[in-house]
Amino acid sequence: MKTVGIHGLGRPRGRRHVRCGHRRLVAVTLTCIVLLTVASLEPVFAADANTIAASGNGAGAPACSACHGQSGEGRPDAGFPRIAGLSAGYLLHQLNDFASGARASDIMQPVAKALSEDERQAMATFYASASASKAPGEEKPDQKAQAAGAALAERGLWTKGLPACAQCHGPNGQGVGDTFPRLAGQSSAYIVAQLTAWKNGQRNNDPLHLMTGIASKLDDKQIAAVAAYYAALDPRTPTAETKGSTP
Repeated sequence: MKTVGIHGLGRPRGRRHVRCGHRRLVAVTLTCIVLLTVASLEPVFAADANTIAASGNGAGAPACSACHGQSGEGRPDAGFPRIAGLSAGYLLHQLNDFASGARASDIMQPVAKALSEDERQAMATFYASASASKAPGEEKPDQKAQAAGAALAERGLWTKGLPACAQCHGPNGQGVGDTFPRLAGQSSAYIVAQLTAWKNGQRNNDPLHLMTGIASKLDDKQIAAVAAYYAALDPRTPTAETKGSTP
């Protein structure tokens, strides 16, 4: 015969209900503790762009400022480019290409690899919003070369099938979107080095290889002239996208 409990059931179930409820409470409590702990640790592991720029990331990437200057203004004397004010999308694309080997550089490849994906994004955003005056050390451009560079940059040379640089890089070299970087105020030595690299096939990470075709039609004198022109421009002239925005 089945034993009936005090409530008319086969067995008293109060304790089992208490135990189940207790287990659920413990599980919920532990879950909350884990979530709160992760949330509290999140800022510690978040990519700190200011720290990386000044001191590196402690995982193999040195301070960006050591090569690119205190505010990303670059070091013309050593050939390191200006990165302040370049678009975040462009900077991120270059860092990713360095990390993957799509863009070759004995200096930047190990640096980019030492940065996590979050850190690359953080550094791209950081320098895109940076504003810096022209870097010291840039040689005063030759006026004749600068004038010749201005003609190529603004009008092109259609007898050689050369479009104006401004058609892609915008008026006064202010850049267009994430594909065509700002050239105004960039080191002439760096511009010469990159145009030469495209011309010689040492750099080819541009969309549709546009720059490869253009650079191949420029002689060394024209390359130097274009570089002199853009190096002399004010790098902090606002673009169409930034005019009227809060600095």
